[in-house]
Amino acid sequence: MPFWKKILVKSTFYISFLILFFALLTLFVNSSYLDTSIFDPKVWESLEQFMKSFAFWSIIIYGGLILDLSLFYLEISEYIGSGVLYNYSFGTYHKPKRETRIFMFLDMKGSTAIAERLGHEKYFNLLREYYADMTNAILETAGQIYQYVGDEIVVSWTKKEGIYQNNCIRCFEKNVRIFEANRAKYLDRFGLVPEFKAGYHIGEVTVGEIGIIKKDIIYTGDVLNTAARIQAECNTYGAKALISGTLLNELQKEDPIAFDPIGKLILRGKTAPIKLFSVIFDSKKIGF
Repeated sequence: MPFWKKILVKSTFYISFLILFFALLTLFVNSSYLDTSIFDPKVWESLEQFMKSFAFWSIIIYGGLILDLSLFYLEISEYIGSGVLYNYSFGTYHKPKRETRIFMFLDMKGSTAIAERLGHEKYFNLLREYYADMTNAILETAGQIYQYVGDEIVVSWTKKEGIYQNNCIRCFEKNVRIFEANRAKYLDRFGLVPEFKAGYHIGEVTVGEIGIIKKDIIYTGDVLNTAARIQAECNTYGAKALISGTLLNELQKEDPIAFDPIGKLILRGKTAPIKLFSVIFDSKKIGF
């Protein structure tokens, strides 16, 4: 639905529920006060009097305004991204800050060939389904969607949230499970099941607001370029997910992940070598 219709429909539903709630509450309270059945005419007369009073409608109007403001805030948050409106509202990044964050660059395999095969409109619908199905896994692992770049999605975690129970790696696992469960849907609608690869890295970034006409919160730092380069190496080594040695050292040892060392590589545009590891996913756990 258009934005204004969503607000109108949801607002109507919740206000109707609010009126029903107070009406029922009044019936039960008055029935108890009068020590009679809820179906006694006196109880219903007291309800009618209350619903005609200023007190009743002042509660409904006040509650409706609070609900409308909450719905507006939630809908705007949904459009511009989880947590973004909060950061704008409270000026979290009005001045640039340094943070240590984990980034995952996740890319659809063979997207160019898929786009040519499906055509622009059908490919767009595929991307819509593809990103929608990834949402739960990202939310469940405390990830934040930083950017959609064509068929690529960039997900970010604070160090604490990404390391906790190895959330950043579990996000990929959960997505594999989700797409395996939705295999029939994709084959029926598009004749294929999207596959994806990911590159991970952790490091310090500067985050802050930019823009005048259109404001945005962006991250800058070498960690993003490195994560993107790591993801590009997945094809070279036939890996589903590659992570840097820096991130591997930070992951929780209590819930270890399996990996194969790739070695020290000098990534394109880099002068210093970086250790890369291929993540091994347990097929019994994630349904390969």
